[in-house]
Amino acid sequence: MKTIRVLLLLLTITGCEFKAQTNIETIDPESAKDSINLLLNDWHAAAGQANYEGYFNLMAGDGVFIGTDATENWQNEEFRSFAKPYFDRGTAWSFSALERNIYFSAEGDIAWFDELLDTQMGICRGSGVLENTAEGWKIKHYVLSIAIPNENVEEVTELKRDFDRALIEDLRQ
Repeated sequence: MKTIRVLLLLLTITGCEFKAQTNIETIDPESAKDSINLLLNDWHAAAGQANYEGYFNLMAGDGVFIGTDATENWQNEEFRSFAKPYFDRGTAWSFSALERNIYFSAEGDIAWFDELLDTQMGICRGSGVLENTAEGWKIKHYVLSIAIPNENVEEVTELKRDFDRALIEDLRQ
């Protein structure tokens, strides 16, 4: 009988802990948007200021960065290693938002966004996913792409044709 009580107590505690972890309080969307805008602006500014720790502290430990090159699918530690020399030289990259849209999951613990950026590559598009953690919002996934006007797609496609063919062949093997 004592064993059954202990099991019931453990099940009750476990169930309560599970509920505490999954019942997210409703967020104020405007306040959350302000926090996310600040975070993303700070993240871009940290890169422009070559602030390595400031930049990577805003990403989740398991965060992913997808770059403009088809081969750039950087898991957090790989991205840190790739980016370190850029930050060490005192200039990483400089992005500033021209426009940003932010959306939330029904539970309020996940947000996703898209943004147009002013960069050294001209206008780029960034998009990503953030998670609301105990430490605040963290970037879980970020995708950067170079915005190509539709009237230039054919010539850009021609410029990258050989690279794409070789990479497609490698990926299919």
